[in-house]
Formats: sequence, structure tokens, C-alpha cells
Amino acid sequence: MAQIKALLFNDPSCPWGYSASPALRTLEWRYRDQIEWHLAVIGLSDENHPVPYPPETLSDLYFDFRCRYGMPFAIETKIRPFTSATSCKAITAARLLYPGSEWRVLRTLQLLHFNTPLLLDDRTQLGEALGTVPGLDASTVMTAIDSPEVAAAYRTDYDHARSATGSPTHLQAKTASHSTGERYTAPSVIFEYGDKRAEVGGFQPVEAYDVMIANIEPGLKRMGPAEDPLEALGLYPAGLTTQEVAAIMASGMDKPERVDAERKLVHLLGERKVKRVPLGDDALWIKA
Repeated sequence: MAQIKALLFNDPSCPWGYSASPALRTLEWRYRDQIEWHLAVIGLSDENHPVPYPPETLSDLYFDFRCRYGMPFAIETKIRPFTSATSCKAITAARLLYPGSEWRVLRTLQLLHFNTPLLLDDRTQLGEALGTVPGLDASTVMTAIDSPEVAAAYRTDYDHARSATGSPTHLQAKTASHSTGERYTAPSVIFEYGDKRAEVGGFQPVEAYDVMIANIEPGLKRMGPAEDPLEALGLYPAGLTTQEVAAIMASGMDKPERVDAERKLVHLLGERKVKRVPLGDDALWIKA
């Protein structure tokens, strides 16, 4: 049984939320089902609040992210500006129709958004992307996007994401200002256990999350690092990127050894124990 509830604020278009994947995968590895994860989509951009950067500026930004934080990025320019609200509603629809699938949908949209020409507000492309997600019917999800139930659930997440005024995240200057106050930025997490509550605002190192969890409930069982890539991949049948594997294999506060992890993955590839799916400047590794 899960002991701690964790609410993650994220958006499939946010490079910070995407680049936090190694830290989030590490938390999942360490604490397994002792943490009950919930997702609140932010809705960073829509027709009234478009992405404030032209596509070519985003490409420059993505190049910087892939060099600094290690998740795969393709730096080809999108053919036009885009917004993320429709994709957030697709995630919400998946959550309502197929509880638990919202995580697979978020993951799929993140990987495709940052590594392919996918436009998050193109419904045809979104439907095709959802068609690759196991366990859900893409047409059913896309049809539900405009339903009153999805609109209400999305609005709840949207408003919650914009309730950060006066919060610990606000105190740390990890929020973003909007017309009525402060918004939680991706990948902010709120941990709750009984009457205990702690926030890790915005992009943080994995140690920030870990120390909050330890203080909220020191009685949890904390798994040590994976001993090899195969062990790490065993918990993630949908695959991990090189940086995620390296993070799960890192001990304590040690820096993930990306080159060592990739070398071991390549050896496993030669032994046909893993599969490699090229992705941006990296790959998704899947246990064979």
C-alpha cells in the first residue's frame, strides 16, 4: 500500500518537466509503491496564452537542455508555433477513461514532442501518438477531449496549478507569475502523508525530493541503486533513456555515470539482451 501521496505538476511541452525524468525515475525506483503518484497537467499554453518563443528559439533552448541534463532532444525546428492545452486535455481524458494511463500518455507525448515533428495542438497527430500507447483506444480518448467531464477535470488541474501564491514553492522563487497570482512550474511536486505536507518546487536535483520524503516518513523502505542496466530496465518495460538508466544506477549523491551506463547498454545490445530505439541525440533502451 502506498504511504505517501505525491502530486506532480507537469506539461508535455515543458523542457524542465521532461528533463526531470531521470530524477523522477530514480524516486520511483527507490520507493516503488510506497508513493502514490498523481498528475496535474498545467496547461502552459493555449490560444489566449501562446508559447512565448518562436520555434527557432525553442530549438536553441532544447540544444542547451540536452547538453546540460541528458534527456534526448532533436533540435529540428517545428514547422509552426504550437500550444499545449489540447495535449493536456488528451492526458486528462486518458486519466478519466483509463485510470493510470495518463502517465503513459504524458511519457509518450514528451518523448515525441521533444524528438519528432509532433505538434501538440494537431489533433490528427495527437491521435496517431495516442495510438502507440498500450491499453487505451486513441479514438475514444480524442473524442472525449471536448466533453464536459474532461473540460471540468482539466480546469481543476489548471486552477490548482495556479494556486501557488504564498506557497513554499513561491518562497523559493520557483513559481511563474500569471494574471491572478503565482503558478506552480513543472516539475513541482507536493508530498502529503497524514497531516504532513512538503513541496519541492520547480526543477530540483533528486536529493531535494529524497530529503523531503525521508523527513515526511522515515519508516519507508528505500531501495539501493540498480547494479546494472538490465536490473533498471526490468522495472520499466516501456524503456528508459541513457540518462535515466545512469541515474537509477547512481549511489547516493554521486553524479550519474552516463558514459559507463551507455557502454554497458551497448554491450547488452551486442548480446541481444536489450533493444535500442534511436531518439533525438540518444535512444530509448528496452529489455529484450
